Parts: sequence; structure tokens; C-alpha cells
Amino acid sequence: MRRRPAEYRRPVRRRFSFWIWALLGLFAIAGLVLFVVHHNQREDLVEKPALESNARIEQAAHKDWNFTEQVLSATSFSRQLAEQMTLAKAYVIIAKEHNNLHLAWELSSKIRSCQLLLSKAAMRGEPITLEEAEPIIKSLSSLIYKAQDAHYDIATTIVTMKSHIQALEERANAATVQSTVFGQLASEAISKSLHCVNVKLIADWLKKQSLQELADDKRNSPRLTDNNLYHFCIFSDNVVATSVVVNSTISNADHPKQLVFHIVTNGVNYGAMQAWFLSNDFKGSTIDVQNIEDFSWLNASYAPIVKQLLDANSWAYYFGGGEHLNIEPKLRNPKYLSLLNHLRFYIPEIYPQLEKVVFLDDDVVVQKDLTPLFSLDLHGNVNGAVETCLEAFHRYYKYLNFSNSIISSNFDPQTCGWAFGMNVFDLIAWRKANVTARYHHWQEQNTDGTLWKLGTLPAGLLTFYGLTEPLDRRWHVLGLGYDLNIDNRLIESAAVIHFNGNMKPWLKFAIGRYKPLWERYINQSHPHLQDCLLS
Repeated sequence: MRRRPAEYRRPVRRRFSFWIWALLGLFAIAGLVLFVVHHNQREDLVEKPALESNARIEQAAHKDWNFTEQVLSATSFSRQLAEQMTLAKAYVIIAKEHNNLHLAWELSSKIRSCQLLLSKAAMRGEPITLEEAEPIIKSLSSLIYKAQDAHYDIATTIVTMKSHIQALEERANAATVQSTVFGQLASEAISKSLHCVNVKLIADWLKKQSLQELADDKRNSPRLTDNNLYHFCIFSDNVVATSVVVNSTISNADHPKQLVFHIVTNGVNYGAMQAWFLSNDFKGSTIDVQNIEDFSWLNASYAPIVKQLLDANSWAYYFGGGEHLNIEPKLRNPKYLSLLNHLRFYIPEIYPQLEKVVFLDDDVVVQKDLTPLFSLDLHGNVNGAVETCLEAFHRYYKYLNFSNSIISSNFDPQTCGWAFGMNVFDLIAWRKANVTARYHHWQEQNTDGTLWKLGTLPAGLLTFYGLTEPLDRRWHVLGLGYDLNIDNRLIESAAVIHFNGNMKPWLKFAIGRYKPLWERYINQSHPHLQDCLLS
């Protein structure tokens, strides 16, 4: 149900690798320069005239002193110290590997002295003087020569540092994979307080016969099929999140009594969802809750996705051993096994008498009246959605495998992607274009997973290709579950804000800046919420 934006880490790794190898190059250059100096000078490692000349140059430039420029200047003491410190750090590692701990300790001590002097210069805004630099340069040069004399030559340094860099890259890659896995697990987990609410609501549903009778009475309400009203559908297993979607939509509607909410959940959460929406006031709007397990028509013989989800290989892929560890972690997310996530492609079958609906994900918050969406002209299209191609990675070629001729011969790779999460669906046009059959066709073509990886968005991009009407961006603003820098003006102007990403607003690691936008629509007065939050 909670779709996340495609996010690729490879460019970050490439940048990481680039800077490491750049650093290695610096080691090599500094080492070669110092190697020549040390072998020419031996005990008299720093010539006094050269230091005095540098001192005069630094004094002349004092008026326009800049620390960054000093570090980059070939004639400054800051540059000499920085280069010696860099090479000394490499020798610390090599000395430790050769079990020469005393030399490693001596080098580390001088490195700290060097760092302290550079910090002082930066803080006071004055260049390093000859008197300050000379003792450290001499002592560091002596130690570096000592390391070279112990056969830690530059070739050994480069080979050793290369192996260390490779090991660091492997550790960084492993840490990236591990953090992604942990992030996915955390984002799919339900907090203790929300689980507590669920348990209490299920107990209410089982104990209170009156709730079940009320649900039976409302199931046959003529409002559920009245096309003069405004119909919204939400498919979710998260009671509190769904209540926020409903609450925020109603709170910002001009005429709440004209709203109808169609909620579908799974068997585990059906009782809790019913108990919540039957025991709360929603300003006269109509709310219907259905159990996906009652959809007998949604079976493997009709829906390819059901057949695929029941396949043993799919379960091995998500819950098996290490044979699939080369797969990107976020693509092994078990949420893709939830049929609720794919119900958006069967809306006309679930609601055969409706003509137009607005689909809402359970991680959105509504901030404006959405009823004007129902009067928008979709120009014969089926799907009204906000395009997301302002960023390059939201174009078709990033979601689909264009090396496959089935894709490349039917679709333009530069086509703009669009967002699932707030969509207007013209169900009359849907049935006329037989869109569900198009969805089935592409699911069958992708049985082996070669056309796209996973998720509902790639399937949606194919299914609604040429049938999507772009909406004004202000209808749907995304990124509140991963982007810390969304413009406040954009958020304020948005009709719907979407917490797509791992940092959901109901989790502890949600982005604090955005969380109040979600929390304001929680019914804090409900006794179960009060009990569970306090406990």
C-alpha cells in the first residue's frame, strides 16, 4: 500500500569512490615529493633559508589572508603541514600493520599537534608563522623518514592504502545495504501504540454485537452507489493512518455530508477498521469498510497478480535465504506481496455502479477541499495524476527495462512519470478502454520480472500510458517521507501532501518538521488512543 519513490544509490557510491581515489592520488604525490626531500636532506630536513623565505611570503600576504587558500598554496606552511599530516596518516596504518606500535604512536601524536596548529590558525584568522611550523615540520619529517628507512616505501604505501580503500568500500556498501534493509523493516513495522489500538478495536468488534449489526445496516445504504455524491477509495491495513486520510478530507471539505469513503482492508484488520469508523463521528459523511477476502472474483484464474503472488518462487524471493541477496534490498520488500497494494487496478470491478472516484493512499494528508477534482475535465482520459518528471529519475526509462524490445517498441523512454497516491479515475472511460485487461496483459508479459522490477507504479505507467491527464502540481505534493527540504510554500499550497518514503508520520523516525501536519488529524480524544499512547 505504501509506495515509495524509486531511489538509487549507485551515483552516491560512485562519488564516494571518486573521493577515496582522489585521496589516494594525494597520498602518492605527497609521498613522492617528500621522499625526494627526505633522501636529500637526511638529518637536516628543513632548510632554514627556505622556511624564512616562506615566512616573508606569508607576511606579505597577511592582509588578504584566507585559510583555504593557504592550505592550497604551494609556498605556505599550512600546505606543508597538511601534506606531511596526510602522508603521516598513511604511515600510521602501515606501522600498525607491521606491529610497530611505538612509531604509530609517535606519528599520531605529531599528527594531533599538526591538526591543533592548523585549527588555531583557522580560528584566529592569521597565517602560521615560521616559529610555529618549524618544530612540527622537522619532527614530522624525521618520523616520516624513519618510517621510510624501515622499508615503508611509497610503493608499499600505495599498495597498502589501496587494499584499505577496497576494504572500506566493501564495508560502506554492506552498511548501505544493511541500513536500507533496516529502514524497510522499520517502515513496514507497526508501532506498539498503534498495535495496542488495533487489539482494543478488535476486542470491541468481537464483544459488541451492536457494532456488527450497525455495519450490516450501513452495507446496503443507497448512498454507496449514488453518483451525485463524491466517492473516495482507500485500500489499507493501517487503521490510524486511514482515519487520518478520512479525517483530513472531511475537515477540509465544504460539504462533508456529500462525501462517501470506500475502504478495503484485509481479514486481520477488518474488525478493527469497522469498530473505529462505526464508533467515531465523521460529520455526516458515509463510510463503508469491506474485507478483501470477500472478493471471490479476485482469484488466480482471473487476476495474473494473484497467481504470481501465490507462486512459491515469489515467497522464496522475499522470505528465502541468501540466494537473492544481490537484489536491491528495497525491491525485496514483502509489502509487494500484499494484494491490497494492487487493488487500485480493480476499482471498476469493486464498485461496478460508480462513475468517478478519487483514489487516496493511506500515507497522505488532505489540506484542501477535493470535491473540485470531480468536475475536472480529463479530456477522455482515465487517470488524472500529477506528473513527477521535474526530476530526471521520474521518467519512464528509470522504471522500465528499455533493453527489452517489448518495452522499447511500445513506449517512449522520456515520457513523464506520474504519482500514485492521489488519482482521479473516470470509471466510465476505464471500462470503455478496458484498462483492467491492459493491466492483465502487462502482468502476464512480466511473469519472469524482466520488464520491470517490482511495485505498482511501473505496472501503472504501462497500463495508463496515453490515458493519463496531468493535473496541476498543487493537487499532490510528494516527498514528505524522505525529503527534508520541501519548500514550505509548496506544502502550504498543496491540496494533498504525501508521506511517500520510509519515514512515515506514524513512526518514531518520521521527519519532525512534517509530523505535526499528520498528527493534527488524529482523534486524540478517542479512549483507546489515550490508553495506548499513555501506556
